[in-house]
Amino acid sequence: MAKPRDVVRIPDAKVALSTASVYPESTATAFEIAARLGYDGVEVMVWTDPVSQDIEALRRLSDYHRIPILAVHAPCLLITQRVWSTDPWVKLQRARAAAEKLGASTVVVHPPFRWQRQYARDFVEGIWRMANETDVRFAVENMYPWRYRDREMLAYAPDWDVTKDDYRHFTIDLSHAATSRTDALAMFDRMGGRLGHVHLADGRGSAKDEHLVPGRGTQPCAELLERLALTGFDGHVVIEVNTRRAMSGAEREADLAEALAFTRLHLASALRVPRR
Repeated sequence: MAKPRDVVRIPDAKVALSTASVYPESTATAFEIAARLGYDGVEVMVWTDPVSQDIEALRRLSDYHRIPILAVHAPCLLITQRVWSTDPWVKLQRARAAAEKLGASTVVVHPPFRWQRQYARDFVEGIWRMANETDVRFAVENMYPWRYRDREMLAYAPDWDVTKDDYRHFTIDLSHAATSRTDALAMFDRMGGRLGHVHLADGRGSAKDEHLVPGRGTQPCAELLERLALTGFDGHVVIEVNTRRAMSGAEREADLAEALAFTRLHLASALRVPRR
């Protein structure tokens, strides 16, 4: 009987750099670093940097560095409450328009804050409605409870665990899974075929959202990437890490190069198949 042999299977997933990964450097710097290190593209975090809000400026950066914009992260953070309007639905409409004009396939969106009552009440139905109007994926991201000492605040509605609601596409964020103290692989399984987007970062289960370089925490980053390879995942894997403590630009680039190497290594999953 012929012995089985190892075959390396690499999915069609592209590996992108979130522009948030270079903070406090600029959106423009993220494009430069992504191109230099060999990322497949970028995810633009729309926030207070004016360039991140300017479609023509983003198009010029993409063209100049010859690196595509694969996803747009809508301005859902506390610090971006006034970016692109104070109306959350207008923010999503503008994110969709930006994605369509820039050729990005995905808009990443957080569930509403609990105090956004009307938005939260209509969110699931509204996301479906918007998804039906475009080819762009609206991939809703898992979040986490806010914790301070022994107190826990449920800041997101309908729920921080987005698998409890019916969305067409999900984003899984492993740093958020660590902060929520959730089994990331179980969440991956619950998302199933609706997983459309991955934010890859590590964490140790701290109450603070850490976004560590993959491999530096306790999350199953390698295992999840290997599962993506085995299932033929064709979405995007986005490196979204915190490099604010980097002492220099060279140290920041070294962290982002390490994250890219880790991701490519574990996306190349070996299968055991019979020899012919």
